[in-house]
This record gives sequence, structure tokens and C-alpha cells, in this order.
Amino acid sequence: MTSSNTKPEIKWRVRELEASPGEITSLAQRLEISPVLCSLLYQRRMTTYEDMHFYLSPGLRYLAPLEDWVGLSKAASIIADSIDRKEKIAVWGDYDVDGITSVALIKDFFNRKGLDILPILPRRIEDGYGLNCQEIENLARDGVKTLITVDCGISNLKEIARAGELGIKVILTDHHRPGEILPQAHAVINPKVCSCPHPELSGVGTAFFLMAALNRILPGEPLDVRDFLDLVALGTIADLVELDRTNRILVKNGLLLLNKADRPGIRALKEVSGISAAKDIGAGEVGFALGPRINAAGRLDDPVMALELLLTADYGLAQKLAQRLNKLNDQRKKTEEKILLQAREMALGMLKNRGLVLFDPDWHPGVIGIVASRIVDEFHRPCFVLTGENNLIKGSGRSINGFDLYNGLCSLSAVLKKFGGHSLAAGLTIEAGNLDEFRKMFDLEVVRILGPGTTAREIILDARLEFKELTPEFIAELELLQPLGPGNPRPVFLSTELVVLDQTLFGKDKHVRFNLKDESSGICLRAQFWRKGETWGQRSIKGKKVVLAYTPAINTYRGVTSIRLNIREILSVN
Repeated sequence: MTSSNTKPEIKWRVRELEASPGEITSLAQRLEISPVLCSLLYQRRMTTYEDMHFYLSPGLRYLAPLEDWVGLSKAASIIADSIDRKEKIAVWGDYDVDGITSVALIKDFFNRKGLDILPILPRRIEDGYGLNCQEIENLARDGVKTLITVDCGISNLKEIARAGELGIKVILTDHHRPGEILPQAHAVINPKVCSCPHPELSGVGTAFFLMAALNRILPGEPLDVRDFLDLVALGTIADLVELDRTNRILVKNGLLLLNKADRPGIRALKEVSGISAAKDIGAGEVGFALGPRINAAGRLDDPVMALELLLTADYGLAQKLAQRLNKLNDQRKKTEEKILLQAREMALGMLKNRGLVLFDPDWHPGVIGIVASRIVDEFHRPCFVLTGENNLIKGSGRSINGFDLYNGLCSLSAVLKKFGGHSLAAGLTIEAGNLDEFRKMFDLEVVRILGPGTTAREIILDARLEFKELTPEFIAELELLQPLGPGNPRPVFLSTELVVLDQTLFGKDKHVRFNLKDESSGICLRAQFWRKGETWGQRSIKGKKVVLAYTPAINTYRGVTSIRLNIREILSVN
């Protein structure tokens, strides 16, 4: 089915349930869940009692043995030997949430073992992503003998070769796609490189397994590595990796620690984010509240500030650091909003292109990745947002299903100075003189893969759900699906035909709110459509009938609880 009222074109379909009602009822009774929730699990390829039981209770016992990851024990042994020799060790990360939590996890592990390690977090503008030879030479002069990289390094052939020349052993841990040639590190721990039972790990997930292996062989009482899962959950959710079997285990258990908030920094971060200490948070709160504030340090200032927040035992200091991150995040929002307006105007003038390459030398490099995501959300086509930096052009790209951004860049490597990333997100550096050629080649590559016409945005609906079925108990039960994210999206439901009783803008006219009535039951509910104020502020549909794709939520304000709908898309208006 297709809605022709919006651009790009929207296609939608309701998932089919291939199980009989009797089978669903039987499974639901055994699991003590509702038939609707059981149907949702079945549609997500959990078709047996065992599958569903694991999904609802993914204990750490389900993780594959450490021995199943080829090379993990070798990497741990090199680090253990360096510790035994009392050598100076450093850990080098990235300035985003995944990189910061990776460094925090390893630093925390060493601290708890009474060991020292030097943390290195580059600044985005001054140092850029990944390793650099100047800092490696500084480390060698300072006596560092072992360097652990986290969430970076797989594309740093020259820098790791230089470390080897200077007598530094490199334990490379990363999760980004490798190039044709691997760096000559002493050990490479990357789920994309060797035989690994955890193919979708984030950087912090990779660091976690390395520390788990090291924990086994160091002398003394082993640590309880479960204590680090809050950091793993933070980085994994923020990095938008697929929530496959392993990541579901790590994040589900990590969320329990984030809710306890034993770390002063997590408690302070929840406080400045407006999250009640009593509220159980899910992936949404991490992704939209905690993660952006940690990210703000690396985007606009110094990521070491966020590292200090995660590691401090002083709640007073944690509160001060959290307040600083909160102010940086507010500043990030304003900067992002200004650049988004400019980038959107630029995109509107380039819609003949299937792949968008937007450039302004004055755009802030710390927010252009977010802007690229917003452009892709609106125009549904792969996009790079680029800015000037040190006589070069650098930037971030985001993509849509069907176009692998990293593979696309591999095809265009002749005009690129440096690149790396994933299928849906990537970064690059090019010479200024190659911008026009890259823009042309990128568009041709997108056309080659996706075809010349526009690609419709497809919405998959989990079920038809009437207002009378939306009870607080049912919506609370949906939280059993947590953690939600890539590979395990929040359920989206199809409404019956609803009457629009009222339509108003809010949030400085950025968003739109509707009061809706289901005439068959007489039930009225409020719904909100985020970031659609510009579209629907110019078009009143009061008094008309609509069909929605939506997700339900519980809203509590001043002690009063009500049901709210978050609109995913307005599918039809009559």
C-alpha cells in the first residue's frame, strides 16, 4: 500500500503472522505474556518457547565462551606480560560515546586491579579521528611500551607501523570494517576481521571481551566483569550497532546497572537529563538523553571531561561535570539547528541527485554527522555533510537500507584521502580539489546501486491495534522488548480510521499535536508528531479522518498518567 501525500513516497505493510492462534495462545500461556506480545516475538523470528524465553531473559550464561574468539587470549596474554614487566601501558580511544566508554571501561578495570594505564582521547578538531604519528612519537618518548586501541585503529596502517618502529606493542581493538590490508599490530581484535561469535559488537563491547579475557589470567582475585556492563550498554546503544544475540545480552544486563546508577557520573547525568531516579530507563533514554550529553564533550570540547564524569567517585564533582555537559549539549543543539537549516536549503536545490553531498567550509565538524542523519530522515537518500578543516574537506555520511555506505566509498577510493565506517554511517577526508569529482561519482554510485528513481520509504507495521486495546498494562508489557534499536525496532502499529478533533503546534512550532477520536469505541487520545511542525503547520486536517502508523507510550505529568501516541507517519487523510 502507498501513501501519496508525503515526499518521499511512503510504502507500508502489516507483518503477516505465520503461526496459528492456538499456537500463539499456548506459547503466551507458558511464558505468562499476552498473545499480542507473543505475536510480536514470533514476527521477530522467535518461533519457539526457548527462543522467546531467551529473548525475554537474556542472561550472561548465553554468551559464547571466550575461547571461541580466535586471538582474544593472545591479546590478553601480551597485555598481561606487559603488566608483569611493569611496562607503561596506554589506551587510545575515539571522541564519541563508544570510544569514551571503551576507554572508561579499560581504565576502570585497571584501576580496580590496582594498575595504572594512560588514557588518550583525541580532540575532534585539533587531532581528528584515530591514531596520529606525532602523538605516538610522544608516547614512545614518555616510555609507553604497550598501546591498546579501542574503537579505532583498523585503518591506521602508517601510524601502527610507526609505533612498531618505536618499540611499542599495539593491541588493536576496533569494530569498524577493515581495508584490504590489516595494520601490523601485535594483535588485532575486531569482530569484522577474524572468527568471532559476536559479529555486531560495538567498540566498547570488544573492549569488554578483551578485559574479560585479561581478567582470567591476571594474578589475584578476579573482578566481577558484570560491573562494567553499564558502560557497555551506553556505548553500544549510542553507536547504533545491531542488537543481535550478543548485544541484546550485554545491553539488557547493562540497562539494569544504568537504572541502579551506582556510578556517581551516571546518577548525575540522569539528574541533569530530567530522568527521575525512580524511573526505569530503556534504550530510548540512553540514546536521546544520556548519550548526546556524553557526545557533546567530544563534539564541541574535550572528551576527557566525559571520561572523568564516568570514572569519578565524587558525586559533587560528577554533578559539576554533568552540568557542563548539559550546557554543551544545549550549545550543540543550537549549532546543529543553524547548520541543519542551511544544509536543508542546499539539499532542496540538489534533489535531482540520488546521493547528496552538502558542503560549507564553516560548518562545525562536531555536529555534521547529526545533520546528515536529519537530512537522510527527511529526504530518504544517502547523504554526506562536509566541512573544511586544515586545508582539507572532512565530513560524515549517513545512508538508507539498500545502499552500503562503506562499500560505496571503497568504490570511490581513488578520489578519497581517507575513509572508514559502516554500511549506514561513514566518515571521509578528501582534498579540496576533489570535491566536485566526489560529488559526481557518489551520485553515480548511488544510482548504480539503487537505480535512477527515488526510493520509497517503507514502514513495516507490526499489527493493527485499536484504541480499546491500548491499556497501561499492555504498554508496560511492551517494555519487555527492551533494549530497542537496530535489529530490534520499537513496535509500530496501524490505527483504525480516526477523527482529528484538534491540531496545534508546540515546542516553538517544531512539533505538532493532534487530539484524535476512535468513533467505534468513543475513545479519545492525544498524539504528537515530532519535527513535523513545518509540514503540518501549513496544512490543517482538523475534522478529517486519518490512518496512522504509531507507537503508544505512557505519559506522566504532575502525577497524572495518560496514554500518548507518537506518530511515525500519517498514512492517509480523508
